[in-house]
Amino acid sequence: MEHEMKLQPEYYNFILNGTKRIEIRLNDEKRQQIKIGDTINFLKDPELNESFQVKVIGLLRYNTFEDMFRDFDISILSDKSMTKDELLATLEKFYTKEKQEQYGVLGIRIELI
Repeated sequence: MEHEMKLQPEYYNFILNGTKRIEIRLNDEKRQQIKIGDTINFLKDPELNESFQVKVIGLLRYNTFEDMFRDFDISILSDKSMTKDELLATLEKFYTKEKQEQYGVLGIRIELI
């Protein structure tokens, strides 16, 4: 199955340059459909005129982003230019603690196609 997701330019580039190898999302109804072997087409926000595809090679389920961050280094969750606190603050702008508690979070292990 193929999925489509938008990415902010910074994170889009982190995946393309090979540092970000786990995409982090809320495990909502849309993300619960993702299976290992699926493909994701990432579109670069805001213009959505650039894209690339990745293959899903693993799925990591956690209760919160903080829980996930205990198990993985920032170098594969984003890029060494960020701290875990900065990434967490960014994620929580999109996904409140209440939403995290409601759905849980998903780490999507990816590789470029």
